[in-house]
Amino acid sequence: MADQQRDRLRELLDAVLDENNRTLEDMAGGACSSPYHFSRQLSRGAGEPPVTMRRRVLLERAAWELGTGRSVTEAAWAAGYESVDGFTRAFTKAFGHPPSTTAGRNTSHWLPAPNGIHFHPPTSLWVDAHEAATVRPAADVTELMLHHDVEDVGELLQLARGLSEEDYRRVRVPGSAPLGWDGPDESIAQVLVHLVFTKEIWLAAIEGHDVPDAGHDDPAALADRHREIAPRWLAMVRDIDRRAAWNDRIIDALCDPPESFVISSVIAHVLTFSAHRRQLARLMLRQAGATPDSGDPIEWLQRRTGGLR
Repeated sequence: MADQQRDRLRELLDAVLDENNRTLEDMAGGACSSPYHFSRQLSRGAGEPPVTMRRRVLLERAAWELGTGRSVTEAAWAAGYESVDGFTRAFTKAFGHPPSTTAGRNTSHWLPAPNGIHFHPPTSLWVDAHEAATVRPAADVTELMLHHDVEDVGELLQLARGLSEEDYRRVRVPGSAPLGWDGPDESIAQVLVHLVFTKEIWLAAIEGHDVPDAGHDDPAALADRHREIAPRWLAMVRDIDRRAAWNDRIIDALCDPPESFVISSVIAHVLTFSAHRRQLARLMLRQAGATPDSGDPIEWLQRRTGGLR
């Protein structure tokens, strides 16, 4: 019976990834099943809806193809997108940076997967047994929070680009300083700088780099810095999870004097204060006449998956 179940799951996966099966109806037909039962069987067996899995694996393949020198346009058509703009938006949401920054770079092309199933070049699948065996509901929540965080910061930075210099730097919440040693969060500019710089400095500490330059704080410059740091931040956390290194400690030599931190507490720290600052930024942006969304991860996930679960 177990062998039969594994064979059936393989049939379902083959139907998902068949080049000719671009819709749920096509996939179900390829597996001799109704769309409802096909989706239910695959979600139960692989922990991921078929349309979501196909989209993710094809984006992984596109990332690998871009790294080998394929153009963004070619990768977009091969991944089944009808426009380069649509592909660019989907790729940027998934990886935290646009496909143009991936071209010619030999970087990791895997995205988080609840089943360990990934694209393996040139045309195969790879099942990461450790990733598949260690997925827990809590891990899914952490992954969701991480991705929501980096994408939400990007959207807030985009909104800020429409503000005047005066609105961007005006003190709006006097006395706001959630972390006293980190400086004030009284203006939109200060809050957005902290949302970007916090990841930069913790990533430097974890990777063993020098203290990063604070850099320019205008919205365009911060957006560029965020696009660079977001994929590195996500890759670093994935590596920690892959190595089950959450309880490891880092001696942060960037502190004076050096301090010791548990890695899991560092990630929790960043997510906690990022969530606070993102909502604070929304309050200030509304005061400046902008119209940010609510920042609700439920709504974000619905937009990201097209309502699929």
